[in-house]
Amino acid sequence: MARLARLCIPGHPHLVQQRGHNGQPVFLDEADTQGFLRLLADGAKASGVAVHAYGLAADEVHLLATPAAADSLSRLMQALGRQHGQAFNRRHARSGSLWDGRFRAVPIDGKQHLLAAMRYVESAAPDLLASSAAHHLGQAVDHAVSDHPLYWALGNTPFDREMKYRAWFEQGTSSAEADRFRRAVTQGWPLGERAFIDDLSQLTSRRLAARPRGRPPKAPL
Repeated sequence: MARLARLCIPGHPHLVQQRGHNGQPVFLDEADTQGFLRLLADGAKASGVAVHAYGLAADEVHLLATPAAADSLSRLMQALGRQHGQAFNRRHARSGSLWDGRFRAVPIDGKQHLLAAMRYVESAAPDLLASSAAHHLGQAVDHAVSDHPLYWALGNTPFDREMKYRAWFEQGTSSAEADRFRRAVTQGWPLGERAFIDDLSQLTSRRLAARPRGRPPKAPL
């Protein structure tokens, strides 16, 4: 069966995930993570991707990002994969592929899931080495991050936004919510209500939901 094409809809936020080959680490030290974040900041600008949140675990990368064009995410992730892979292999005297195949990405309904997706990405793994949480909590300025308008809508001042996001962030991601996001990005089906899916169907010819299991019903005689 042919592999379903990756779905990338310009102007909509996407959950993005990329893992290390066979679960191997893609970050071994602070130099690795900081080098990747510099590449992310530069690559996002060059490829037309607004990165709203990120979380880096030892063996995987999570992003919440909005592409400006249909190929923007692919351009960003291919550049990151190549450049970080080369730097990692050079620093740690290794060779071969660093990443586990192609990255995964899925559009989400920002109006419904944006803030929850930010929280998920910034706490997607218990052993995160780096995330954009400090930026949204007012603890640092992160040049890799482009704040989404829905984050800005939390308050009229940076202090208001940071305090409201802190209260939201500290509630934590429930296991059900984490499973919903994890399943969406793994399966590749858009995450949102029926109206959102219907809107997306006007923008792409790709199938947007799994086919029902079993044989189709027979047509009446």
